[in-house]
Amino acid sequence: MRFTRKSLLGFALIAWLPTLAAADAGTPPYLRDRGPGIRTSMFGTYVQKGELLLYPFFEYYRDNDLQYAPSEFGAVGDQDFEGRYRANEQLIFVGYGVTDRLAIEIEAAHISATFEKDPADASGTPARIEESGTGDVEGQITYRWLKESERKPEVFSYVEAVTPQNKTKALIGTPDWEFKFGSGVSRGFEFGTLTARVSAEYIRESSTPWDLGEWAFEYFRRVPSGWGLYAGFEGQATDEVSLIGEVQRRLGRYATLKVNSSLGLTANSTDVAPEVGIMFAIPTGGK
Repeated sequence: MRFTRKSLLGFALIAWLPTLAAADAGTPPYLRDRGPGIRTSMFGTYVQKGELLLYPFFEYYRDNDLQYAPSEFGAVGDQDFEGRYRANEQLIFVGYGVTDRLAIEIEAAHISATFEKDPADASGTPARIEESGTGDVEGQITYRWLKESERKPEVFSYVEAVTPQNKTKALIGTPDWEFKFGSGVSRGFEFGTLTARVSAEYIRESSTPWDLGEWAFEYFRRVPSGWGLYAGFEGQATDEVSLIGEVQRRLGRYATLKVNSSLGLTANSTDVAPEVGIMFAIPTGGK
């Protein structure tokens, strides 16, 4: 599914309502930033019971040192090289708060990517590869084991599944099922909310399917004027670490503009990946 700038602007205009100036006065101080909602995989985003989240967004990837081996592209050789990678994605995220402890979500993408091989690569790797099609299609279930109180942090766990897509496309394909099993804790303070999470990863087609998965240390702060600020370190094992920053601006009762970017801190991480979209939070009467 593709989203144009005009359609995204149209969603925003339809959802436009007067900005909410402040959080509910009855909300405990430690929930000031995230409210009573359950965390989602979208940075600084929480879903409440009976609430539907709809998030169309765009993401761009720029990496000048993508590590690869010629064998990954059908050529002979396992030596590591560094290629040039560019990609853009149009994505849709849907989340729903089933109860005050359980949330579900699904995300799908269309991606267009290009790759140029390392000039030092004398193998049969194609000089340039262009691929487009369905990107990752994934779902996640999050369960909140313990709600935060004045003395205890929030504790949650999640399970994520990524489906096989474009198995024959080396650049954008997902050859087999991938799973993540993670847990984390959140704690609200006067200066903001801190979250730490870590997961184990199972990739079915890998020769060593089990590995340390995604981990993160996150900070989120919401201010009464309708702004939200996010910062975090996110990694995959220990060799893919990125610094991420996001700014949020509430456009109305149901819409929030989200603009973020990641900056790769290690050689295996993407150099830069900016993202922009509008999150719609729609009550469904299921509360």
